[in-house]
Amino acid sequence: MRKYLSLMLLLAMLSLSGCGYNTFQTTDEKVKAAWAEVLNQYQRRADLVPNLVNTVKGEAGFEQETLTKVVEARARATGIQATPELINDPAAFQKFQAAQGQLTGALSRLMVVVENYPKLQSNQSFQELRAQLEGTENRITVARNRFIQAVQEYNVAVRSFPSNITAMIFGYKTKASFTVENEADISKVPAVNFDKAPAK
Repeated sequence: MRKYLSLMLLLAMLSLSGCGYNTFQTTDEKVKAAWAEVLNQYQRRADLVPNLVNTVKGEAGFEQETLTKVVEARARATGIQATPELINDPAAFQKFQAAQGQLTGALSRLMVVVENYPKLQSNQSFQELRAQLEGTENRITVARNRFIQAVQEYNVAVRSFPSNITAMIFGYKTKASFTVENEADISKVPAVNFDKAPAK
């Protein structure tokens, strides 16, 4: 009887590994690690915002509305509790992505407005914060790309045969990933008009 049970256990283990069970363990851990790095970089950016806002606020006559939008966007972005389970909930993930996108947009507008303030541009503290922010945005892009690749690998395992059977048995479902926020705008062909004479 013991030999029979041992044989059954061995066959079960071999069938699980052959049907992608171990693949799910590996790819799920990769997704979790990539997600943690995304959160780390978003937190780094959120931590820079108060110092950036305080530095800009010191410039006389700076547009208050622009600063307010940055502060509000940061509050929305940090107000979402980004737990590991968030990536398993497409609606919550989309809400998180939208909040981070709003902060990205608000910071971009801030940097455009800053161009109108030469004194602020020459401020050493501001230049250092700007460089840190640019570096962080680059790190966010890299972290997001790694997350997208990890999720893609995991989702392929969930959808492919025969691992999709293992996914159904153990409840593994596809995970949400980052998307292009303005996909409709990007897909539009830019309008070019050569008929207008240049302004003199």
